[in-house]
Amino acid sequence: MSKISNIILVHGAWADGSSWAKVIPLLKGMAVTAVQLPLTSFSADVAAVSRAIARADGDVVLVGHSYAGAVIGQAGNDPKVARLVYIDAFAPDAGESAGSLFAQFEAAPLGAEIRPDAQGFLTLTEDGIANLFAQDVTSDEQAALYATQGPINGEALGGTLSEAAWRTRPTFYLVGEEDQAILRVDQERMATRMNATVAHVGASHVPMLSHPDVVADFILQASA
Repeated sequence: MSKISNIILVHGAWADGSSWAKVIPLLKGMAVTAVQLPLTSFSADVAAVSRAIARADGDVVLVGHSYAGAVIGQAGNDPKVARLVYIDAFAPDAGESAGSLFAQFEAAPLGAEIRPDAQGFLTLTEDGIANLFAQDVTSDEQAALYATQGPINGEALGGTLSEAAWRTRPTFYLVGEEDQAILRVDQERMATRMNATVAHVGASHVPMLSHPDVVADFILQASA
């Protein structure tokens, strides 16, 4: 495999592009884009990633965290996408969604801390972020995550893939061993199904914040 210099980072639910802020400076020599997902619908999120891919000059390594694993699984069918990297992420196959996988998984503790509003958007409680989502970052970082979280339309989690990009591309999966949103056992099952190159990190659901060096090194491994 030849080296790829374009990296597109895609955040998950309850986050935004700044969740990659610690990783970006470590991707030296790479052309990096952190997409801002609207989180209003699956199709809108896929479209946002597709626009970023279109702007890239050459082949792309597409990286998705959490819910964004579903998004990159669909958007990654673009011929410019050469490799896929999943960070504590859902990895649906064709006909599946992040939500349908979640329903099959062992009950993750974070699920009890999700709150819907009258318009169907989902947010996390303060306790959920501090104790189950990002339990290994500082209290100041937890407060910032709670204040800036991006509510996701619940219907976006039901967006199904028409074709799974991981079926036809080299795939990499970083497993968060202390993840309370998608349990390790379920991450490992998805990674095995994809025949992914797997690494582990002793981290919460947000290793890009608690262990940015590990995440950056893993992305660079995929790009090389």
